[in-house]
Amino acid sequence: MRKLSMLVVTLGLLLSVTSQARAEGCLKGAAAGAAVGHLKHHAIIGAAVGCVVGHHLASKKQANAAEKH
Repeated sequence: MRKLSMLVVTLGLLLSVTSQARAEGCLKGAAAGAAVGHLKHHAIIGAAVGCVVGHHLASKKQANAAEKH
């Protein structure tokens, strides 16, 4: 239960820091990372890494969309 509470707090802090564009990639990545990390008993680390990867992929997708237009 403590890990879940830490995850919720971490995600809340990440949401308050990131902008709307970053939040989408971060949330999706954090959710996936937390799920995978939970299997290995490292949900918080998984969520943090997932947020970074999700943000990177969302930025890349946004850059590709802007390049096409």
